[in-house]
Amino acid sequence: MATPRLRSAARIANRLPAERLAVSLLSSPSFEHEPYALHGLRRASTVSNGGNGRRKERVVILGSGWAGYGFARSLDPNKFERIMISPRSYFVFTPLLAGTAVGTLEFRAVLEPVRRLGLDQFHQGWADDIDFARKTIRVEANISDDLASRTRLIMKRISDPPEKGPMFDIEYDKLVIAVGAYSQTFGIEGVREHANFLRDIGDARKIRQKVLQNFERAALPIASDADRKKLLHFAIVGGGPTGIEYAGELHDLIRDDLKKTYPDLMKHVSITVYDVAPKVLPMFDKKLADYAMDRFNREGIQVKTEHHIRRIRPDEECEGCLKMKITEYGEEEVGAGIVVWSTGLMQNPLAQKLESKTFKLQSSDLEMQLQKDAKTGGIITDDSLRVHMVPRAATLEEREGQATPLPDVYGIGDCTVISGLSLPATAQVASQQATYLAKRLNKGDLDAKPFKFRNWGTMTYLGSWTAIHQSSADELKGWMAWVLWRTAYLTRSMSIRNKLTVPFYWAISWIFGRDISRF
Repeated sequence: MATPRLRSAARIANRLPAERLAVSLLSSPSFEHEPYALHGLRRASTVSNGGNGRRKERVVILGSGWAGYGFARSLDPNKFERIMISPRSYFVFTPLLAGTAVGTLEFRAVLEPVRRLGLDQFHQGWADDIDFARKTIRVEANISDDLASRTRLIMKRISDPPEKGPMFDIEYDKLVIAVGAYSQTFGIEGVREHANFLRDIGDARKIRQKVLQNFERAALPIASDADRKKLLHFAIVGGGPTGIEYAGELHDLIRDDLKKTYPDLMKHVSITVYDVAPKVLPMFDKKLADYAMDRFNREGIQVKTEHHIRRIRPDEECEGCLKMKITEYGEEEVGAGIVVWSTGLMQNPLAQKLESKTFKLQSSDLEMQLQKDAKTGGIITDDSLRVHMVPRAATLEEREGQATPLPDVYGIGDCTVISGLSLPATAQVASQQATYLAKRLNKGDLDAKPFKFRNWGTMTYLGSWTAIHQSSADELKGWMAWVLWRTAYLTRSMSIRNKLTVPFYWAISWIFGRDISRF
């Protein structure tokens, strides 16, 4: 006769899926980092019961950006167990990030803690690998205290991986890959080490501190005019919306606030935007882009197109300064107090790793690979956002016709490309994909209709209460576009708290000025 302990174990086993019982994660040959299994590895069950006693499917979401956060927010918690894995525990409203870098907004006004979503579980870490056959994710815990340089930390992981942190495994029933993309450096010497990126709240904090620090250094009586000119030259590399908006925000900070505090330093201040393309803001038509350049010229912001940065290094003669080598200037180097780098996106290393590996599903002996977009390196999905896989042995010409959906794996956001479509890697696209996928899963009708992107238009702030807006319906520029810019971003804020705090800090900055203390 079975003992009570054996009967209890049998009852637990009967509730677990049979294929999960057959898998031993510690002995799985599919993961490449088995040495880490001995330190910190644990297994997580996917059993979750709703109020009606039925098991809920476990949906694991990789990423807390526009795609991952938006999807988790829209997925029905009564039907699914929601688990999020991300190296950061918050969502950033990126369109307003440039404003936080100059003090127009405070940092917490553009943040949303992901734990407030009421998730079943949240794990702060990086997805290190995925075993599609066993539906298991290996996660590296993020135990770093370096929150002030998030992008630099990530870039370091790409080029020079450190010793890995504690590892553990998470199983899934459905997986949503929304890991986003990283800042593109093109392998240019010194960019990762010395440039400042603007993709996360930690980046904005470092830029804000650096700008104020440069003014304090330049105000010292021991600083020479040559050093002041270098310290107060603010270089922005990249003529897209992020670079242009930061240039406009920085100009407002200097004109409205720092000019009153450091009037004698204004003759040394300069802002320069560098771009390799013949024109900046390529997503706008020529009329609006020319208007933006005219505004910058009148405000004293220099725009240098068709300029190629080759190297960034510290300036040995000026503490806190940098030197940029630019192809068009020959051997002459340009001094700068800070270089803000915003030149586009590169593929997430997890996506690269998954695309390079082969796997076999339990229902087939064929070796498969994820389908990869040749141009961007993104993971290809169908128009229902299901990740595509192709036979490893297939040629490039054959792969398009042999692509099939990978069961229960979906991809949204900047790390993916929809087959046959060319969509921009923007928050607008990622947000709409997240809403679409969550809605279809909630209704259980993924094949009912394909994803269609609705373009609400493109906006960019130019400084001095002016902006440009372009959509299929209209084009706006100047003050009216600025009103639309602020109204649109305010209404798209994720929570009531942010809808209140954002206009509050806008009003505080307008009435009392920006906070220029450095801490």
